[in-house]
Amino acid sequence: MNYVLGYQCTLCQEEYQADLDLYTCPGCGSKGILDIVYDYKRIKKKVTARSLAANRNYSMWRYAPFMTVRDENLDRTLRVGWTPLYTANRLAGQLGLQTLYIKDDGLNPTGSLKDRASAIAVVKALEKGMEIIGCSSTGNAASSLAGNAARMGVKTVIFVPERAPAGKVAQLLIYGARVISVSGNYYQTFELSEQAIERFGWYNRNCAINPHLVEGKKTVALEIAEQLNWDVPDWVAVSVGDGCTIGGVYKGFYDLLQLGLIERIPRILGVQAEGCCPFYTAWAESQPLEPAEENTLADSIAVGVPRNPVKALNAVKLSNGAWITVTDQEILAAMKTLGSAEGVFGEPAGVTGLAGLKKALVKGMIEGRETAATIATGNGLKDIQNALKAADGPIRVQPDFRELEKILA
Repeated sequence: MNYVLGYQCTLCQEEYQADLDLYTCPGCGSKGILDIVYDYKRIKKKVTARSLAANRNYSMWRYAPFMTVRDENLDRTLRVGWTPLYTANRLAGQLGLQTLYIKDDGLNPTGSLKDRASAIAVVKALEKGMEIIGCSSTGNAASSLAGNAARMGVKTVIFVPERAPAGKVAQLLIYGARVISVSGNYYQTFELSEQAIERFGWYNRNCAINPHLVEGKKTVALEIAEQLNWDVPDWVAVSVGDGCTIGGVYKGFYDLLQLGLIERIPRILGVQAEGCCPFYTAWAESQPLEPAEENTLADSIAVGVPRNPVKALNAVKLSNGAWITVTDQEILAAMKTLGSAEGVFGEPAGVTGLAGLKKALVKGMIEGRETAATIATGNGLKDIQNALKAADGPIRVQPDFRELEKILA
């Protein structure tokens, strides 16, 4: 916390001291999401391009000065972060794009970008001496919390809607979490978890509520910039559900701009599923955010009532970016395209950013001469059912070589 000046409410702009134990703004209540404010002048003396180049800690903790954690437990956690950033071999040409980068965050320990937030949650809970962490999730936040907490000996109680994919629920159970499957949608699941967390006094891992967790998610942007030697792309495409990840991506680039490590913030493309797109609708119609249906196979971004609206909307607005929606069929096509062209297996929500990037190019929102990065936020093994929908089936033959020869010919 050496470099933290305090908190600032994203609604009323009121500032609060760093030593206060806050989740949301005392004045605005649960809608008053807080942002962490840093002393960039002091960080600039500690962190430089040269110091990072010499840093051999290839995990998210290489950026600890950009976060609110103390050092005492960082060497015991799972190794989260420093995931590969691939330059596309074939996909850029297929899309008609000059250069495409693919950030494969499905290679984090539990298979998703959410590990970046969950690692923070576990470390902060230990700092506060708390033994149980609670959260609600459509799947990935839950499994990442359970895995990271298991590593550190912390108990978890996790609420998931009944539609959560079996692969993600299996992860929770294997990691030893106490799983509450709620017969309702994500909104109802979130509400129930919040009541339980408040009643029983657990540490709150719900990313939209806890301001420390976005500071973990932003490390994906810090890595993209450093892995490109501080020459950031023109666009970064991000799939969007609650709004926390896209808010974190913007915050990471914002931090680097304040330190002079990059010259500009990339334009951010927020991508939502057509069947659940409250952010896109608010942006396209210049209207306040309204609840939306949760009608998409991309479960990780099926959030009809986003809990982090201000940070998400600001990420696109302040970066001069844009919003776009894609159909479930376009998402499934992107799963197959990313896998067959570049060998990266993403779950539906994990490839939604790529589907949106492709559509934005077709619509002329992004020009082919520009450079872009897409973040594959989750591994495809988390949702095998939809992966099988996206792929062609196997060739079935009898154990007869002559039959095989005819088919392959």
